[in-house]
Amino acid sequence: MSRRTFWVYIMANTGGRAATLYTGVTNDLERRIYEHRNPDSERARQSFTARYRIQRLVYCEEFSDVRDAIAREKQITGWRRERKLALIESANPNWCDLSEAW
Repeated sequence: MSRRTFWVYIMANTGGRAATLYTGVTNDLERRIYEHRNPDSERARQSFTARYRIQRLVYCEEFSDVRDAIAREKQITGWRRERKLALIESANPNWCDLSEAW
């Protein structure tokens, strides 16, 4: 039996503290990042991430239980901006696009 993996991720439209942030959860991080970067429907093109050109993966966490991933995504979403920035900078101080090599 294969182990399912779930991801909580944060995307940004630029590097650094001026960025607009988006937090999400998925079971296929590579596919989900692709979808954010390539909206193929009218609804997707009008989404928050498309409108603000949020295309840079700046943070991610891996989970084996979907309930844990959803709880973490809700937790991060509820945080104030400064706490989200501190989380990103603790793991990715240069705001590199973690999916750049994909």
